[in-house]
Amino acid sequence: MSNTYKSAGVDKEEGYKTVDKIKKAVGETHNSNVLNHLGSFGAFYEIGGYKNPVLVSGTDGVGTKLKVALDSKKYDSIGVDCFAMCANDILCHGAKPLFFLDYLACGKLDSEIAAEIVLGMVEACKDNNCALIGGETAEMPGMYQPGDYDVAGFCVGIVEKDQIIDGSKIKAGDKIIALPSSGFHSNGFSLVRKVFPDFNEEFEGKPLYETLLVPTRLYYKDIHKILEELEVSGIAHITGGGLYENIPRIIGDGLCASIDASKIQIPTVMLELEKRGGVAREEMFGTFNMGVGMIVVVDAQHAEKVLHLLDDAYEIGEITEGSEKINLKI
Repeated sequence: MSNTYKSAGVDKEEGYKTVDKIKKAVGETHNSNVLNHLGSFGAFYEIGGYKNPVLVSGTDGVGTKLKVALDSKKYDSIGVDCFAMCANDILCHGAKPLFFLDYLACGKLDSEIAAEIVLGMVEACKDNNCALIGGETAEMPGMYQPGDYDVAGFCVGIVEKDQIIDGSKIKAGDKIIALPSSGFHSNGFSLVRKVFPDFNEEFEGKPLYETLLVPTRLYYKDIHKILEELEVSGIAHITGGGLYENIPRIIGDGLCASIDASKIQIPTVMLELEKRGGVAREEMFGTFNMGVGMIVVVDAQHAEKVLHLLDDAYEIGEITEGSEKINLKI
């Protein structure tokens, strides 16, 4: 019997099935700016309507949250996570997402699983007025075990050059507004899995995996609702490293983000992890978002307006003068 690609562990037909399952749904994310369809070697996106456009790009994955999804055989939210981790990053600069591409790697391709993951991306793209214009599925036996998947994505957005948000306008007296997270989002899951090894245990009346797999919140509508009404000095997406690492990224020299942690609404599942794992509070804030998925820094006179625009937003601190870029009072 002669050797074939299939005998080596790669089933091209399963790849074709995946494309068939997602093609119509992916096409529903396209608009008049998308000039071609799935199957081309490159994806074409026409830009118009801007005076001095700047492209803003971001790339990310889902990390070991994938392990929770794979072990629980729940795949639909992972695609949302992948898109959100990329799109939320570029939102920090005031950009509107234009298009998204994904990369899916596995040991043995199952078209049903792959389609579920990509369809999650489709729904997230629709929610953000973003086109899913391309992607790659790689079946790599030997690199990954059968049943293993890895997911990554790449998002490109656009913003007028004179409207870029980079934190340079942040000043002492500005208020720091928190936008709640939907949970752990897609960070810190190596520690989550260590403390919670049984994803099927009951937590608050349902299997724990349902809480752990709540997808990363999409902030596109919230952020642009604010931007349409007022000027924002800075935005930070709270991902790996928590508040400690992400807020200083937008704070200039001589300024400090003074935050009162007692004002932060910490999700119960994070409090349970802290208690059960014996994790120090400082470690918690340096690993997880602790219920704050994104922060917005605005002039003090605009703070009440932001709270009015977003029902669930709340103030957690202010910008002060100081040599430390963050002072988190735990």
